[in-house]
Amino acid sequence: MASVSIYLNFSGQAEESFNFYKTVFGTEFLDQGIMRFREIPPSDEMSGMPESDLDLVMHVTLPITGGFLLMGSDAPESLGYKVVAGSNMYINLQPDTRSETRQLFNALAEGGTVEHELQDMFWGDYYGSLTDKFGVKWMFNCAVTD
Repeated sequence: MASVSIYLNFSGQAEESFNFYKTVFGTEFLDQGIMRFREIPPSDEMSGMPESDLDLVMHVTLPITGGFLLMGSDAPESLGYKVVAGSNMYINLQPDTRSETRQLFNALAEGGTVEHELQDMFWGDYYGSLTDKFGVKWMFNCAVTD
């Protein structure tokens, strides 16, 4: 079933923030809890990451109200990110099919900037991200293969 959520990026405060949100909403983290950067399979992209960044949050999901999910991660500068308050949020789309994912991705990318091309990722989803021509950030995760 397709869904939409908000994805927040932090500069080293993701764990603290999500632990706070957990107490506010009285819910528990989904899936495997907090995933850390050290859990990412080795790659060229990760080879230059300092030891101090490996324990930062790579991904966390917290149900809040009305079935809505709040997701987030740290966005370390060692991976080229620069978190700016106010522009550290994405609308996360989880379409039902890869073809729908491609269609939405391509339409929103028109006139915008693709950050990560759609591709299969180690966590099993078909993933990509972009900033549309109006400056809105979009993230796509599709768990289904067509």
